[in-house]
Formats: sequence, C-alpha cells, structure tokens
Amino acid sequence: MSDDIHSLIPFPDRPADGHKGTFGRVLIVAGSRGMSGAASLAGLGALRGGAGLVYVACPLEILPIVAGYEPSFLTIGLPTDAAGRINGAASNSLDPAIAAKDAVAVGPGLGNCDATQRLVRHLFAEIDGPLIVDADGLNVLADDFQSGAIHDGVIRGPRILTPHPGEFSRLSGISIGDINRQRERVAREFAERHRVVLVLKGPGTIITDGTRAVVNPTGNSGMATGGSGDVLTGLITALAAQGIEPFDAARLGVYLHGLAGDLAADELSEQGLIASDLPGYLPKAWLKIRKPAEGSQ
Repeated sequence: MSDDIHSLIPFPDRPADGHKGTFGRVLIVAGSRGMSGAASLAGLGALRGGAGLVYVACPLEILPIVAGYEPSFLTIGLPTDAAGRINGAASNSLDPAIAAKDAVAVGPGLGNCDATQRLVRHLFAEIDGPLIVDADGLNVLADDFQSGAIHDGVIRGPRILTPHPGEFSRLSGISIGDINRQRERVAREFAERHRVVLVLKGPGTIITDGTRAVVNPTGNSGMATGGSGDVLTGLITALAAQGIEPFDAARLGVYLHGLAGDLAADELSEQGLIASDLPGYLPKAWLKIRKPAEGSQ
C-alpha cells in the first residue's frame, strides 16, 4: 500500500449540507464486567472515524462507565447475567436497533458464554449490512468456520474479520508458526474460501478479500498494547457505515489506525503509547492524508 493512499481508496463523502444521518449510524456490541474499556475504545474509534451517530450496546452493569467515558456515545443497555455478561434476552433488545444502523461491530470485551455465542451467531447470520467481528466474536465463531458451518450461503451481508494471529489460528486451524511464515497466502486463501474481508493484524497487517491483498505500511511496536484493536474495530465500522466498500473500509481503517499510532509515537514514544492515545491522534492522521488529496483536486 502506497503512502499516496488518497489515489487508491475513496474517502467518505462529507457534503457541506450533511447531517448526523448522512455520515452513518454505527452500532457496537461490546463489553462485559471488567471490560468496559473495550466497548468505550471501540466507540471512540468509531466517532473519530467520522460516523455521525455511534451507539454502544453493552451490559447494563457497565453502561454508566461506558456512557461516562465519552458523552458523544449513545448507549443501549443489555440484560446482564450474574457474571456481568449479556444474557439470553439480548437479541430482543438489539434487533429493533440493528434495523436502522449502517454498520455493526461485535466482539470487543464481550466474553464467551452460551448467551454471547447465540448472539454472535445470530448477528453473523442475520445482519444484511456490514458486520465487523473482532476479539470474543471471533472466538465464538472459530468452531463454525473450522467445521464449515459458515459459508457464503449463510452470510447475508459483508463481513470483515479482524483477528490477530492467535485468533486466526483458532478460526483457520493453522498453527501460529505456519501463519507467521506465510501470512499473505493463508489470509488470502481463508478470505476467498469464506467470502469475507480478512484483516490479519500484526507488523505489516494484511488486508484481503481473497482476490485483492495489501500489506499495510503504517504502525509501530507501541501499538502492541491492550485496547489498540478495539479502536481499530470502531474505526473500520465507521468507514463501512459511511458507504465505503468493505475491502476499502478495512484497508483505509488499518492505514489510519497505524498512522495515528506513528504520530502518537513521535510525540509520546513507542514505550509510552497506550491504546487510549490513538483516538486523539486520528484527527491528525485524517489531516495528514486528506491534505494531499484536496490539493490534487
């Protein structure tokens, strides 16, 4: 992927007469007891990605924490079990909200239990629009991918998966060692077989839809910190909600995320960088890539 990214990927339109609905409605399903940060960071990534409205659906137990983290969120409280995770009634609360959303993300900090498994499988099978799956959402689906239960015929809309090598190993059945030795090949084959966009994270993150593949040039070791992937999930979801084609939404999101990390590391150091720094540098990343594009018009 070239640094001249504006010549490769269309940016979301920002009409001067636009309103909140113009710029996409995002729903993020995330969080559990002790994991309010995952939901909050994903929501903030979506806001900094330009989404007009960002809804964060999380267990009622942690809703005050998530709502207090960023007043720009809209929050949806989900029924909670004794362990602080969503319970089996969550689908009843979510289904009406999903209908009006332009893109949905599920997984960050969600936990893995019978109720979350049913919910993730329900969302994966039923959502017509873009669905971004990360973290515990991927772990829930691992057996389904390996068994062949998930295939093109049961997917109703675009799907973007964002695993790190360990999660991809569980999804694919390939050892982490073999993944790291042939990252692009195994990523491309998986994406082609399952008709998904795959974001295989790590140094030189690979983005592929099975036909096209790019290696991202931005990012640094300071981003190897808890919560960084949650910001990326929200960012990609925001771009998809603004109408960018899923493969392009994924590669633009990864590029911006890494660029924000590079800008942050320049000021804070790689050692001192934490995930909650990244949303604050996304505006600078947007400015850095948009200025050349605007000057070329």
